[in-house]
Amino acid sequence: MTRVDVGGVFLNLEVAGSGPPVVLLHGFTGSAAGWRETVEALGTAYTTVAIDIIGHGKSDAPTALDHYRMEQCVDDLVRAVRLAGYERATWFGYSMGARTALQVAARRPEAVGALILESGSPGLATAEEREARVRSDEALAERIERDGVEAFVAYWEAIPLFSTQSVELRDRLRPGRVASTVTGLAHSLRGMGTGAQRALHEELGRVHVPVLIVTGELDTKFVEIGREMARVLPDATMQVVEGAGHAAHLERPQAVHSVILDFLRGVHESRGIASGDTTRV
Repeated sequence: MTRVDVGGVFLNLEVAGSGPPVVLLHGFTGSAAGWRETVEALGTAYTTVAIDIIGHGKSDAPTALDHYRMEQCVDDLVRAVRLAGYERATWFGYSMGARTALQVAARRPEAVGALILESGSPGLATAEEREARVRSDEALAERIERDGVEAFVAYWEAIPLFSTQSVELRDRLRPGRVASTVTGLAHSLRGMGTGAQRALHEELGRVHVPVLIVTGELDTKFVEIGREMARVLPDATMQVVEGAGHAAHLERPQAVHSVILDFLRGVHESRGIASGDTTRV
């Protein structure tokens, strides 16, 4: 564990392995600890930098909402990776982490050599959708503040998005989920939620790095979002993982890690990646 000061706020980094750097960004209520299998799969050929996003895990959870704004979060994450010794890396994000990684590519392109986006999106396209999501996320934030983290995690685990996850997997992830604080989770929703973030639909065509989009076959909403992104991104490959839902890297880790390793080898051997290519694993 390494805690780095990114300007009065400390973020927790878990650095392992050796080789080209791959930054790992977890989903909402997750933590760096949830990447254990991915770290093991990549660690013989790559350096993994798993980060607890602000408000999560062992990173700080400040009371000031400005620290959680997506733009500030992006700048702080880039600063943290540089403090770990890496100016440029592949950024691999899952769900909230995928949205964040895409924001890093748009706002701080000098820090990104390639992207792996699992179950992510560029945001919500219309003002009406964003306003509705802000209201929904505010209701969730108030629920966290009213009921506490453990009760909220129990509710969150049971939403339809995670219905494909086994009881064993949920039990394994729960300690990392409940390690966060009430303030951290509530402000994360308010500051960097899908409605609060800047929508990137018009900027996808300017993301000129290799991108791997990963979705679970059973997560039909994000399969369609992934296909839409793959059509617009200049250098994108998409993989649909059979038998997996929203968290494919946890539900079918071997299949996902095989795809990721192939992609990373291609990136670092400067092989071409067919734009918009969609395959299944």
